[in-house]
Amino acid sequence: MRMIGRGARNPASGALTLLGLTVALLGAAASCRKAAPPSAASAVPVEVAPVVVRDVPVMKEWIGTLDGYVNAEIRPQVEGYLLRQAYKEGSFVRKGTVLFEIDPRQFQASLDQMRGELARNQAALARAKLDVQRFTPLVAEKAVSQQELDNALSAERQAQANVDAARANVERAQLSRDWSKVVSPIDGIAGIAKAQVGNLVTPQTVMTTVSQVDPIKVYFSPSEQEYLQWSQNGGQIGGARSKGILQLVLSDGKEYPQRGDILLQDRSIDPRTGTLQVAGVFPNPDRLLRPGQYARVRAVTSVRRGAILVPQRAVSELQGSYQAAVVGPGNKVEIRPIETADRIGSSWVVTKGLSPGDRIVVEGTQKVRPGAVVEPRPVPPEQPPPARSPSAAPAGAK
Repeated sequence: MRMIGRGARNPASGALTLLGLTVALLGAAASCRKAAPPSAASAVPVEVAPVVVRDVPVMKEWIGTLDGYVNAEIRPQVEGYLLRQAYKEGSFVRKGTVLFEIDPRQFQASLDQMRGELARNQAALARAKLDVQRFTPLVAEKAVSQQELDNALSAERQAQANVDAARANVERAQLSRDWSKVVSPIDGIAGIAKAQVGNLVTPQTVMTTVSQVDPIKVYFSPSEQEYLQWSQNGGQIGGARSKGILQLVLSDGKEYPQRGDILLQDRSIDPRTGTLQVAGVFPNPDRLLRPGQYARVRAVTSVRRGAILVPQRAVSELQGSYQAAVVGPGNKVEIRPIETADRIGSSWVVTKGLSPGDRIVVEGTQKVRPGAVVEPRPVPPEQPPPARSPSAAPAGAK
């Protein structure tokens, strides 16, 4: 049997020792990686902004319909054939401007007849007065009887009544002749003619409509709750505080430069819709606004004290609820459900879920998850668009 000396080396034992050392090193490395904090390079860069706390006006908006301050339906007061249209459709007309002319010949003939009747009755009255003057002294001399004088006095009164009636007929005939010229009763915009030359028109015929458009009315219907909130916050409709509080946004999205006043409110709430019809009035010196236009009416109905505001782009909607990403201690993200109220410009009013001092993720909300570590950066201030030189030609222009 061969003996192994002390200095001899066992290969299997060396391999086991090397394997154990390798396993120990790998375990130590894994333990170091688990204990090491996340590196700054793994943090997601986001833009954050603090919530803003201030008093904000609460503005409501309704769909409004414009209407003339006065809309005069032009109807003739006499019957006859339309002879002439004397105005330009769609033009501005003054009060008293002739719009239409009806054939006046029949009215002139009637006037001449009434004047002749008046002259005949005036002659009869003059003869009756002479009889009274002649009989009065003769009665004292017993030359004529008292009965004859009484008959003469009665005939004089009858002749006077006939003259008065004939004079009234002359005035009526004069009015009929004057009414053959149909005039505008107000200053305003005259609409398209609905009666054509040659038509037989009657007092029931609507010939056109003239609308006073400066000022112009706008009708809108706040709900019962909005009306109560408005009134309880000092915005009494029709009172001194209702002057200059209305804004008008036209269908092209531009705001009308003039402010409007509350003119009146209806007497009752409509039980079918739960709304109250309110009329506002706007100055319209350039006659830009016309009856029948639709516009959005805005008004400040109350003031919310100490409201929390966040940018609209910082709020996410998920299945009908809203949430925001809040950067907390250690720059870790917390997703909070929030409740919103009104929109003020480009911001939401938040009523629940946020507190003063919270930092909100404005840009990068799609990249963050609850518990994620972020690299917060302040939102850069908005820069105004560069001014364009009037002489600069648009791109591609030749």
